[in-house]
Amino acid sequence: MQRTPQDGPADWSPLRALVRSDLVPLVDAIDQDGLYPEAALRRFGEVGLFARHVTGDPGAGGLRNAIAGMAAVGETCLSTAFATWCQDACGWYLSNSDNTVLRDSLLPEVASGRQLGGTGLSNPMKAYAGIEPVRLTGERVSGGYVVTGALPWVSNLGDGHVFGAVFSVPGRTGNVMALLRCGQEGVSIAQRSHFCALEGTRTVTVMVKHAFVADGQILADPAEPFLATITPGFILLQAGMALGLIRGAVTAMREADAGQAAINAYLPERPELFEEALAGLEATIAELAATPYRNTPDHMRTLLEARLAAAEWSLRAANAAMLHAGARGYLRNATAQRRLREAYFVAIVTPSIKHLRKELSEIEQGRGSMRLWKAVPAS
Repeated sequence: MQRTPQDGPADWSPLRALVRSDLVPLVDAIDQDGLYPEAALRRFGEVGLFARHVTGDPGAGGLRNAIAGMAAVGETCLSTAFATWCQDACGWYLSNSDNTVLRDSLLPEVASGRQLGGTGLSNPMKAYAGIEPVRLTGERVSGGYVVTGALPWVSNLGDGHVFGAVFSVPGRTGNVMALLRCGQEGVSIAQRSHFCALEGTRTVTVMVKHAFVADGQILADPAEPFLATITPGFILLQAGMALGLIRGAVTAMREADAGQAAINAYLPERPELFEEALAGLEATIAELAATPYRNTPDHMRTLLEARLAAAEWSLRAANAAMLHAGARGYLRNATAQRRLREAYFVAIVTPSIKHLRKELSEIEQGRGSMRLWKAVPAS
């Protein structure tokens, strides 16, 4: 896919109009009934939501614009913002792959929302950090690999959707990253878990049973240099969820003040605190997004600290919104209690707060896995 120049901040007013018309009416069904907002996502793709970071120079504003677009969705619904992140991450893989045939054929479809997809990197990210083993294993055969294993939670998936996955190969050092398709022979999905929030993200278990993964599906072999390239942008993109949630929480506080300003004035954390924090986070993230491939120890420390701060401020803002709403916020369809449940997702999605703190500790010791992506020996 040919990259074209991007100049200045994106005009997300068409996106915001679609959020009001196509997403706002669905929020309760997404949250309470697990509705997957597929039609809305595809329409968001039509106005460029998934394209800004993959069709221009990501460091010249593309990544920052992608984050801002995701935040515009997250102000209303974190489930849909997370699905947006999954789609953006899938495009990020493709746009950085040296497999030009795969990239040029599929990236335009993913960037436009015509092809939906997810990210299966939660497991390998934790594997490289020593938290869990790589769950997919491949065997080299003529023309590709035969892969087997299971990934318990992969999001934004459905029949025909694609997702990135990393598998180990016994007997060699270094893993392989490929793009798999739900429904290809040997790759099936099933919804086996239900969550207290983010239920509308189509989060499923992926079963891979002797699936032939052709060389044409390989994103990177070995995976580690590729992962070192994409990891800073992969993590930075997640900031869009947090920025949107914080801004939405501030809006909820302001709305609560319309009827409870006198008593809310006694709360220790007021909207102004979060508006100031949000401005600081946005400035830091915009600066980091200008160099999306930089992964020196000092840079990664700053990036991970920003991602950690975004998660922690999300929790604080959602908690404050709940307190501002009072008993009204405790109703089943209240925005405040939904935002609080959503904020915990920002804190636990990979890399979670505890994972981020582990990485920061290891960077201080000179061995951070997110910087080096050390090869995981085959088990």
